[in-house]
Amino acid sequence: MKSLGIDVGSSSVKVSLLDIAGGKCIASSTNPSSEMPIKALQNGWAEQDPGMWWQYVCEGIRKIGAEHSLADVRCIGITYQMHGLVCLGKDGKPVRDAIIWCDSRAVGIGREAMQEIGHEKCLEHLLNSPGNFTASKLAWVIRNEKETFAKTEKFFLPGDYIAYMLSGDIHTTETGLSEQILWDFKEEKRADFVSGYYGIPSSLIPDTVPAIGVQAVTGSETEKLLGIPAGTPISYRAGDQPNNAFSLNVLDPGEIAATGGTSGVVYGVTDTPEADRLSRVNTFVHVSHKHEAPRYGILLCINGTGIMNAWIRRNFCSSLGYDEINALAATAPAGSEGVCVLPFGNGAERVLENRFTGASVSGLDLNRHTLAHVLRATQEGIAYSFRYGIDIMKGIGLKPNIIRAGKANLFLSPLFRQTLSTLTGADIELYDTDGALGAARGAALGAGLYKSREETFASLEKLETVTPYEKDKEALEEGFERWKNMVGKLL
Repeated sequence: MKSLGIDVGSSSVKVSLLDIAGGKCIASSTNPSSEMPIKALQNGWAEQDPGMWWQYVCEGIRKIGAEHSLADVRCIGITYQMHGLVCLGKDGKPVRDAIIWCDSRAVGIGREAMQEIGHEKCLEHLLNSPGNFTASKLAWVIRNEKETFAKTEKFFLPGDYIAYMLSGDIHTTETGLSEQILWDFKEEKRADFVSGYYGIPSSLIPDTVPAIGVQAVTGSETEKLLGIPAGTPISYRAGDQPNNAFSLNVLDPGEIAATGGTSGVVYGVTDTPEADRLSRVNTFVHVSHKHEAPRYGILLCINGTGIMNAWIRRNFCSSLGYDEINALAATAPAGSEGVCVLPFGNGAERVLENRFTGASVSGLDLNRHTLAHVLRATQEGIAYSFRYGIDIMKGIGLKPNIIRAGKANLFLSPLFRQTLSTLTGADIELYDTDGALGAARGAALGAGLYKSREETFASLEKLETVTPYEKDKEALEEGFERWKNMVGKLL
C-alpha cells in the first residue's frame, strides 16, 4: 500500500510516494526545475495562477506514475503555502489569480479592521490582528475588484483548491479557517464577526472537515487523468508550517519545529491560546487540535530569509554552488567583523509589526571586508531574525530547548545551523523528511492505515544533533545587539 503526499509551495510543487508498511519514500518529483513565477503587478503584490499549481501537481504525479504503479495508492495528503486567497466562480474555475502569502496589499485593511472591531476583541477571540491574512485579502478584492467579487462563488486556500481539483468537493478545515483569521478561539467556532465586518457572505465560506481524517474521495476524472483509483480518500490537509511541524512529529505542547525555505519559520505547539499583543507572532489551530485536547501553533514567520540567501548568490557569486558559498562564508569570523545584514526584503514582515523595511547591509569597510564577510553576515542576519522572533515567543510562554528541522534549504548550511543553535541556546535536531513526505504520513494516519502517532513516525530518521558552540557566543551576541539597533532605527 502507498500514500501520496502533495506539497504546493510558492517556488515549486513536490509530490512524494510513501510505502506505508516500511515508512520509506519510494519516489519524489519536484516541478518545475526552476522556480515558479510570482507576478508582482505593483510594489508589494504577489500573485500566482492556481492552474499552474494544478499543472505541476499533475506533472509530478505522472512522473512518479511512469515508474511506479499508482493502483495501490490508498490515501492522499496535501500541504500548501499558507494564507493565499483563491476565488472560485460558479463554473468551478478561479476568477482571478491567487493572492499569495507574501502579498502585502491588505496590510492597511487589516490594521483598520483591528481598530474598528476592537484591539481587545481581536486578541481575545482571534489571538491575532486580522492583518494581511486571507480574509483581509478578500476584503481588498471586495473594495477594489467589484466585478471579480460578484463572480466569486466560494473562496478558500491553495490546499483547498488542490483537494477540490482531485475530488470535486469544496471544503476547508478549522486549521484553515484560523489561517484566514476566520476562527474564534474563545467560542471554538467560525469567526462570523470578522466576515460580517468585511462584508463577506457566509455562503462563500466552505464547510469544514477534519485536518487529519477522511475529507473527500477522488473521482473517476482523477483516475482517468492521473491513474489514482477513484474513491481514494483525501485524508490530510495542512498549511506548510503546521505540516512541517507534523512532519517532524511536533504535536504536543513545548515541541518546536523550524524551516528555512523562501521564508524562515519557527513553529511551537502549546495547549494554551495566547496572543502577542503586537501580533508579531501568530497563533493558529494546529493539525492535532481536538476540542477536548486543544493544540495551538505559535508561528514566527520571517519572509526574507532563504530568498535573501538566494539573492546574494544570484547577484554576487552565481558561479558558486551553495556548498562553496557556505565554505567561503565560514572563513570569516563569527560576527562578520561588524558587517550586518537585515534580510527583510520580501514584503511586509509580521515580526516587524507588518512593516516593509526592505533589505539592507551596513558596516562595510571597503579596505577590510571581503565577499566572505558579506556571505557570513547574510546567514548571521537570517539567524538573528530567528532569534529576534524566538525572544518574542518566549514572552508568551514557549521555551525552545530543542528545535527540530528537516535537513534541507538553509539547514543544509553547517554555518547557519551552528549559528542558530549558539544564538538560541537550543539543540537543533535534523531529520530526513520534507513537506510532501509529512503529508503522505498524515494521510496514512487520517485514513486509519497507521493506528497511532508512534506507528506514523516509527521510521522518521534523525540525522544529526547540533549543539551551541560556546566559542562563538560572545561575538554573535555582540553582532545581534548591532543588528537589533539597526532594526530599532527602522521601527
